[in-house]
Amino acid sequence: MIKIECQAQLVVRDQDGREASLTDVVPLLSLVNESGSISQAATLKGLSYRHAWGLLRAIEERLGGALIAKERGRGSVLSELGLAVLRAQRLCGERLDGNMQALASEVASDLNRWLAPPTDNVRIYASHGYAVAALVTELVTRDIGVEIKYRDSGESVTALARGECDLAGFHLPRGEFREACADVYRHWLDPQRHVLVHLTQRKQGLFLAKGNPKEIAGLADLRRDDIRFVNRQPGSGTRMLLDLALRRIDIDPDRVNGYASAELTHSAIAAFVASGMADVGFGVEPAAHHFGLDFVPVVDEDYYFACERQALERAPLAAVVALLRSGAFHESVARLEGYDPLHCGEVFDLDTGLGGAVA
Repeated sequence: MIKIECQAQLVVRDQDGREASLTDVVPLLSLVNESGSISQAATLKGLSYRHAWGLLRAIEERLGGALIAKERGRGSVLSELGLAVLRAQRLCGERLDGNMQALASEVASDLNRWLAPPTDNVRIYASHGYAVAALVTELVTRDIGVEIKYRDSGESVTALARGECDLAGFHLPRGEFREACADVYRHWLDPQRHVLVHLTQRKQGLFLAKGNPKEIAGLADLRRDDIRFVNRQPGSGTRMLLDLALRRIDIDPDRVNGYASAELTHSAIAAFVASGMADVGFGVEPAAHHFGLDFVPVVDEDYYFACERQALERAPLAAVVALLRSGAFHESVARLEGYDPLHCGEVFDLDTGLGGAVA
């Protein structure tokens, strides 16, 4: 069985049409930024000093500016342009990561149909989340066939109802907004046909620049004109929750600066804030820590997989549930900031899970 990787890269083209990829130079810039030395960065990359300088000069010629600045007593440091290139590549990767993973899985699945006998893959449609990514990684490690498509919560559940997937990942807030959010999924789920498998409890909250320079205390500050917000896409569970929470405190979502923006993953939201393109975002805690952001918790959530009741005892779902209940997987989820695997792998009937009895 072959495996496919999809990676995003930035290509610089100057006015004469000459191209240069940032793929090789960005890791070198990162090492210069950490070590303060081009020579040391080249050694760590396994390059000669001359070759490293050649890579840097080629990109500088295309960009029309210096990537490296010399400062007395500090050696080599990145220029403002160099730092911007680092941020640009990171932003590109993080904003596209979830879609790239899903695309790689779809391409590999299609090619493998021609190269190997049919396999009993588990088909997952899921709202993006770090515990979901950890599950997919562990399934691949154990050679359990998996096809992952990151979709918003509503799309995932409707795909299950149409028989297009085996597991549909979605999340529900604990507390006053749970019933309103649950009603969206009740329309597509049948208490006799479907059950819920708990993945994790997690925290969602505000992503803020380190040190909180805008002095943002909570959701109420989103009514301020001097704050730029970056949002999740319409149809996502996070967007639905935000709509309800803002209206609860008499804020019209359409009047929030940047509310019409749309990013597909928590990592993309965090990357947006870390790059300075927005002042505040909303998402799960690990994304904030990954980008060195401050995090203000707002709501606890349950993340579930909905599935067919009768499929639980058969391959491939039986293997997935066994993995979810394993101590090793619980430990991997527990290492994620704001994630709690206490009920991971437990099966709940629809009314119990949607109603919040797990809490």
